[in-house]
Amino acid sequence: MILSVLAVIISYLLGSVSFSVLMAKGLKGIDIRNHGSGNAGATNTLRVLGKGPGILVLVLDILKGVVAVLLGRWLGGSSEWVPALCGLASIIGHNWPVYFRFKGGKGIATTVGVMACLAFIPVLCAAIILIIVVAITRYVSLGSLLLVLLTPVFMLIFSSNGADFWPNFWASVLICIFAFWRHRSNIVKIAQGRENKLGSKGGF
Repeated sequence: MILSVLAVIISYLLGSVSFSVLMAKGLKGIDIRNHGSGNAGATNTLRVLGKGPGILVLVLDILKGVVAVLLGRWLGGSSEWVPALCGLASIIGHNWPVYFRFKGGKGIATTVGVMACLAFIPVLCAAIILIIVVAITRYVSLGSLLLVLLTPVFMLIFSSNGADFWPNFWASVLICIFAFWRHRSNIVKIAQGRENKLGSKGGF
């Protein structure tokens, strides 16, 4: 029990490491949350710092989610809930980082890392749709929302009825709720036709 709680706490602290903020501070001496869209994530890093830093932040944010789930499996013993809880904790840390006044990103890259470990095929199917939607519409936010919305749907479709299915499924539902909450302003802009597209100066 103690190791499980420790794993969740460490996962939150790991998620709280905002590579976007650190990258912007190290390369340009700026707080990325005051530039571009104001979001501490890979897409805004791409806009403000360029492709190299943007891709690096994307990979590192994904790895945060992967490491958190693996940590949960290592310290969680036989519990099927601990890896899912660790994944959730890393996303919460990314969104509300303790090191950066609880102002972080929107958690999509970290979500991909978490769900790739918990339910690889469902998140892969959802990610393919994300790529197609972003390629057609250039709305990263819309693709991201479809990713988190469709992942639990694909989990039901590809269900193996394993012991870890329900912990992972409910984790994906909570992640979806988190993402829609964090993207609520983007949803309004999409509905009004004001959402910035990938390649524009404002954005996600």
